[in-house]
Amino acid sequence: MPEMNIIDEIVENYNNVKTPLIYILKDVQKEFGYLSESILTRVAKKTKIPMRNIYGVATFYSLFTTKEKGKYIIRCCNNAPCHVNGSKEVLDKIKEYLGVDFGETTADKIFTLEFTSCLGICAVAPVMMVNDDVYGNLTPEKAVAILKDYKMKGTSNV
Repeated sequence: MPEMNIIDEIVENYNNVKTPLIYILKDVQKEFGYLSESILTRVAKKTKIPMRNIYGVATFYSLFTTKEKGKYIIRCCNNAPCHVNGSKEVLDKIKEYLGVDFGETTADKIFTLEFTSCLGICAVAPVMMVNDDVYGNLTPEKAVAILKDYKMKGTSNV
């Protein structure tokens, strides 16, 4: 299987590192998008680290995910400044448009909706982040228009 060869290469890249697990998992997730059970099993086999230890690391750190995510990760803030400026209405409209709740991925695998505690740009609240792009001064309509643009980009490459 070609994917197993990629995992093997990543593990071999860290042969001389004393505690390589986080680096290996980071690189494997970058390659595959998430850490499936079969991927974690292969890492355990190649590193000779018990699966329970690998799974513990993969589920402890928020930078890792064991669930497949969409092409675009939408992170919505609902801290006080965003909330006061209408983030609830924006979030409700985003959920309605996508048909998912927080922590879920759309059936077409284009979007995953996540909650974040703060994006640090309260001056332009309410805000959302799509992958690495940040959008502020949102209204429900503006948020949906932005996501429609991403959807057009996402389906043209799927």
